[in-house]
Amino acid sequence: MRFLKGSRNEFEKLKDDVSWDERAESIRRQLAEVFGAKNLSFLLGSGCSSLREGDEELGIPTMGPLAKEFHALITAIPEDGATHTFVNSERTHELYQKLGIDLCADNTRTNLEQMMAVLMNASQFCRASDKKEFYEAASFVDKIIVDIKKFILKKCTTGAYVTDNDSVVILYQKFYQSLATRARGLAPPWIFTTNYDLFNERAMDRSGVSYSNGFSGTVERRFNPATYRFALAEQLDITSRRWAAVDGFVHFCKLHGSVNWIEESTGLYPIRESHAPLDPSKDRVMIYPTPSKQTASFGSPYSDMFREFQRQVIQDQSVLVVMGFSFGDEHVNNIIFQGLTLPSFRLIAFIDPDTNDVTRQLSALGDPRIWFIWGEGRDASKKAHYFDGIVNSLLPTSADQKVDQAIEKVLQQLISKNQDIHDGAE
Repeated sequence: MRFLKGSRNEFEKLKDDVSWDERAESIRRQLAEVFGAKNLSFLLGSGCSSLREGDEELGIPTMGPLAKEFHALITAIPEDGATHTFVNSERTHELYQKLGIDLCADNTRTNLEQMMAVLMNASQFCRASDKKEFYEAASFVDKIIVDIKKFILKKCTTGAYVTDNDSVVILYQKFYQSLATRARGLAPPWIFTTNYDLFNERAMDRSGVSYSNGFSGTVERRFNPATYRFALAEQLDITSRRWAAVDGFVHFCKLHGSVNWIEESTGLYPIRESHAPLDPSKDRVMIYPTPSKQTASFGSPYSDMFREFQRQVIQDQSVLVVMGFSFGDEHVNNIIFQGLTLPSFRLIAFIDPDTNDVTRQLSALGDPRIWFIWGEGRDASKKAHYFDGIVNSLLPTSADQKVDQAIEKVLQQLISKNQDIHDGAE
């Protein structure tokens, strides 16, 4: 396991025979201090919702395995009389015959975003063409794009986690329980995610965590960004009207939308949160993995949530902890880079700095405000920087806060005594 602060290896001074658990304990202690930051935020990417046990996916596949599964789907030979929900080999062949587009080419079969880019460009070309055969092919291309969206939506709403396996939800519950170690009186943490799934909501509901997700209402919950300015408080003294913020409150933002958000034409706030079974053929309020993601983020409700993300990142003494996110979204990266222009901002990324060009550039800066934590887990077949490794072994627990709490208690007692002496002298 490795731990870099800028260009400094935090484990360099440790002896070679130091165990993995001792290294993990060192990280936990430092993260416990981070959890005491004035403004604390988390960015959770698709890696947090993926959990593999052997060859079985218990959560939602990341984009690489998802593209591999889709490629197997479009190359499979259809059975006689079978109905196909998504693109099949026949439609893939028809697309090649009409436009010469090969969805099994090296640059598309391993990358759904690149595949969507090719198809969307083809659709625009066909609609702008004066040739009848191209213009008529536009609707065929659009149907394939819709099929890919339906495939992504299906993978985000069905799987082992829906029927009989709560492993991923339990990991999220442990994550939110760790946030409870944050000292009372500090600003509520913000959780930002690019995921569409409902793991966060289920984990918070099951753990009894109070949170704001930008929606208000009861029967019809609709998106109203003004709710992010509200706080949940408890009344301490009815006579003097004293209030205190509820412990463990969380602000939660889904930057790319959600599988249970739909848009309606009625009402002042058109984005509605639905928990009833939804028609999989109908579109959702989601930013799909396409090259137009950055443009889509400028529209509502995404712009409201990205504004909250930006506001939180550029706050004084702000810390952003990144998990399961590979820095592949330029519009998200731009906001993180803005934060790095501020001296008090810190970035803690659970990722191998050699993952891609962006992480290599961040690592090359040698900035001590940028931390990288990665490597093998306690079990060599696992990774310490994967979500299960982080929440099970590296995040602070209540035990890590005992010393800080004891020190704080002594200081409060000393301050109280000094105040009493001062009052008596008067």
